Amino acid sequence: MTGTANLFARVEPEIKEKAENILSELDIPMSYAVTMFLEQVIIHGGMPFEVKDTVKKPLCLEDMTKEELDAELEKGMKSIRKGQGIPAEEVRERMHRLHGI
Repeated sequence: MTGTANLFARVEPEIKEKAENILSELDIPMSYAVTMFLEQVIIHGGMPFEVKDTVKKPLCLEDMTKEELDAELEKGMKSIRKGQGIPAEEVRERMHRLHGI
């Protein structure tokens, strides 16, 4: 490399820390990982992986049958019993961050 350019990116601290920990285990500096990613973008002529909207869309009560509603409520109850619930404050934070709600 004959020269370098600065790149500034804002990321959530938790994501940065987790990535740094993994890259450290691989003995790869963050700057090299970013360079590798950008090189792959060039090679692929776009993102080097499939990008999909994985956020589940909220269900609309008016569009559900009684059976579908019962099934969704049962899924919710099962997750609560397993301790997989998410605190309301975290749900509010996610909705605000993802949807500006």
